[in-house]
Amino acid sequence: MLTPSLFLVILVLIMPLGLLARYSLNAFVPGQFMVDALTGANYLQSFTDPYYRQILLLTILMSVGVTIVCLVIGFPMARFLASTSSRYKSLLMLAIIMPLFVGNAVRAAGWMVAFGQEGLVNKILLFTGLIHAPIQMMYTTTAVFVGIVSINLSFVVLTLQSVLEGLNPSIEEASLSLGANRFDTWRLVVIPMAMPGIAAASILCLILTMNAYATPVLLGGPNFMMMAPAVADQVLLQSNWPMGAALSFVLILTTVVLTALTYWYLKRRTAVAI
Repeated sequence: MLTPSLFLVILVLIMPLGLLARYSLNAFVPGQFMVDALTGANYLQSFTDPYYRQILLLTILMSVGVTIVCLVIGFPMARFLASTSSRYKSLLMLAIIMPLFVGNAVRAAGWMVAFGQEGLVNKILLFTGLIHAPIQMMYTTTAVFVGIVSINLSFVVLTLQSVLEGLNPSIEEASLSLGANRFDTWRLVVIPMAMPGIAAASILCLILTMNAYATPVLLGGPNFMMMAPAVADQVLLQSNWPMGAALSFVLILTTVVLTALTYWYLKRRTAVAI
């Protein structure tokens, strides 16, 4: 019964990755496209070249920062959705899900309009007197950060909400009845019980940010580079397939390592809390 799915995984995942791995060991010679070789020069350059190191560091910092902000903002939202019995709950859930119906490029285009010199954000700041002239928000790290948070937040809220909704409220009531205040109950009872959802949401958000492409390209501009746009730049613009393939595996390896570290840290915090 597993044979068809196994064959599909081999066909659409393992074989392309194997071909990409072979490309990453080839050499790039301008004018000759790709020369067959068995060299690790592309990987060495990925880690020793300051340009690529800066791109990797920026991608990691962006991923960690977006994940933390999405958890801080998304947990109270998910908590409210999980505990409310309002008749408007369905509308609130729809409001969380609706952004997922719009493509990343379309959402990024909307932020481009909002962050423009004559955009909504500048108009609000000028109207409130916080600034006296339009400020440059497009093609900045902040614009990319806000854009990615707006995309990933829905995934984080939905993941957390499904876990929090399954928690037994009587456990919290028991904690309160035994003398704990609401903050201690939240810290010592709710968070440890919700840790599987926090871990899943963190890993999902981390992976989505590490592999973000449309938002960094549209909101960051040509001078802002994360790993996914860097891979596309090498393959599509520079025609340097070996370097693009090597950067792809660096991105995959970094994502796997960060995912494993996140899972280990959250699992360790759960064990300590319990």
